[in-house]
Amino acid sequence: MASIRTELQKKAQNELLQHAFFRWESALIVALTILLTFLGPSPLGLSRALVWPILGLIGLGAIIYTSLNDAENNAKVLLDAFQHQFDISAIRDQNLRDDILNALEYQRRIEDQLQGMRKTLVRERMEDTAGRVSDWINNVYQLALRIDTYRQDDLIEREMRTLPREIDQLEATYKLEGNSELRMQQEQVIDSKRKHLQSISELDTRMRQAELQIEQSITSLATIYSQVQLVDAQSVNSSRAERLQSDIQDQVDRLNDLVDSINEVYRYGD
Repeated sequence: MASIRTELQKKAQNELLQHAFFRWESALIVALTILLTFLGPSPLGLSRALVWPILGLIGLGAIIYTSLNDAENNAKVLLDAFQHQFDISAIRDQNLRDDILNALEYQRRIEDQLQGMRKTLVRERMEDTAGRVSDWINNVYQLALRIDTYRQDDLIEREMRTLPREIDQLEATYKLEGNSELRMQQEQVIDSKRKHLQSISELDTRMRQAELQIEQSITSLATIYSQVQLVDAQSVNSSRAERLQSDIQDQVDRLNDLVDSINEVYRYGD
């Protein structure tokens, strides 16, 4: 299955291509080509209707080539695509928004580093590494969305406070009740409320784990970025890239498992 980065790269390449065509330099070359084709001199005695369009296509091709191979611009366009993919405005909590922005910044820096590498076997491995980082960030984003929604859920917050008191009161009433039918109903209500309290307590625990995991992930992203800088792009035999891939995949799997576990007890988006 293609990574999020691969899909976004395709979109970014289309944007870069459109940008190359609509640059003012491209428009100038097209205008000059048309003007010289009809009104310009005939270079070396050759047909101007042939020479100037060819030269214009060469010039336009050079602009497109430089645009598509501009490492800094490529990384910026890809980052913009990530920011569009991961809608920061959907997260209301400022601390969580800052976490996602930090993650995207590390993604941008890793892309910058990657774009500066020569086309080698290690570069290919690092492309795969960057793809796994994008999946990692996606999982961080999914956790942030769920934590943000949970923090805004005043009903769960209220139940966490009131349910223990309600259970205590029901248990006290149950001990004093003499009617067997009422005692049976009270027992069922108490059991139901205990299960509900246990469920939301488990949810609260997993959300706290998710908060800690996001913090740990941002720290790990910083470490990964520093390790990416140390990868020797000239060394085909370098094993650092493989270790990075393994470390990142562990993070992706761990976060994915945590997202799934939260989904089991919290119907996010409903």
